[in-house]
Amino acid sequence: MILLDGKKTSNHIKSEIASEVDKIIEDGGKRPHLAAILVGSDGASRTYVNAKVKACEKVGFHSTLIELPEKTSEEELIKSIEELNENDNIDGFIVQLPLPRHINEKRVIETIEPTKDVDGFHPSSVGKLALGLPTFISATPNGILELLRRYNIETEGKNCVVLGRSNIVGSPMSILMYQKAYPGNCTVTVCHSRTKNLKEFTLNADIIIVAIGKKEFLKEDMIKEGAVVIDVGIHRVPDASKKSGFALKGDVDFENVSKKCSYITPVPGGVGPMTIASLLSNTLKANLRI
Repeated sequence: MILLDGKKTSNHIKSEIASEVDKIIEDGGKRPHLAAILVGSDGASRTYVNAKVKACEKVGFHSTLIELPEKTSEEELIKSIEELNENDNIDGFIVQLPLPRHINEKRVIETIEPTKDVDGFHPSSVGKLALGLPTFISATPNGILELLRRYNIETEGKNCVVLGRSNIVGSPMSILMYQKAYPGNCTVTVCHSRTKNLKEFTLNADIIIVAIGKKEFLKEDMIKEGAVVIDVGIHRVPDASKKSGFALKGDVDFENVSKKCSYITPVPGGVGPMTIASLLSNTLKANLRI
């Protein structure tokens, strides 16, 4: 079993981006600038946003964090987004999800200017992705692709099962894995909460991408020998032995599945760091107008 080390790989990507930024500045260009809007005080969301801000500092980006209270109205949030759309100093920005229940996420996403949509969630970005046109690819799926690419994992002609059909991971991931590209050219099956005889599909999979949102859902008896397993899930579980008081688990029963697969991502240190690296890559592309 080989560990797909997202932390190590993301550090390599950040070093490459930092070198690109140095070249941009040397050539008289504008330093890339990523902004983030955080609504409310959700602990996990704040942790994610803080990690993104720190990553910006590491690669030489400017970053702006706009913090809005939980009670912020939908119209107030829309106004903040429109201001970022019109700000030429901002290359790209994200609105951290999830949002408070009184705010319509769909409307918020549709308000983001597509040329600044570095999260890749706008309908224009998703439509271009489906058609195989250049666009910003959602950060988590793009991070997974880069991990597969940098570990030279063969995908052509392989059976790929995606567990989960969310607009953030499952749906775009399935599109990317069947497209005529590397990584890609897979035969893709999307499984979800209504799939019957799920185990029949996973046992036939050469590559399994698990984004189903259930702790340690994928078990050893659900995969075949030598499968490649990508774990997108992240769950906090109480752990008195940890200083923080909790440990992180994924959607995969890592301890047992890792004995059977050929490659696997850990949690933490797998897909998470790659997601942030991909967000930085998208921001660099926005700056360069690629």
